[in-house]
Amino acid sequence: MTPRLDMIGLVVSDMAASLAFYRRLGLNLPPEADGLPHVEAVLPGGTRIGWDTEEVIRSFDPSWTRPAGEGRVGLAFLCDSPDEVDALYAELTACAGQPTEGGEHVPDPPAAVR
Repeated sequence: MTPRLDMIGLVVSDMAASLAFYRRLGLNLPPEADGLPHVEAVLPGGTRIGWDTEEVIRSFDPSWTRPAGEGRVGLAFLCDSPDEVDALYAELTACAGQPTEGGEHVPDPPAAVR
């Protein structure tokens, strides 16, 4: 399977405030979601948007710290299995730093998280 964009992830320090903002943009998010550490909604077209508190991110990456500027959005690509995630991660890390046909360098990929 070819990985496909499945979710846009947002890291938030205040879940209730973030969800209130997106409710104003028309997303239907239940009030009880304000107190949850992880929330997801399906957008038109099927792509998901998800919010994780900083604590959730630290639960699988204890070294994570809040970025000073941007960098709080993540894109999630859906694979069929953990083995496919591992294979794709190995492929991407093998080419990290190598020039592409256009001369740009492939950036180092972030850690694979399942």
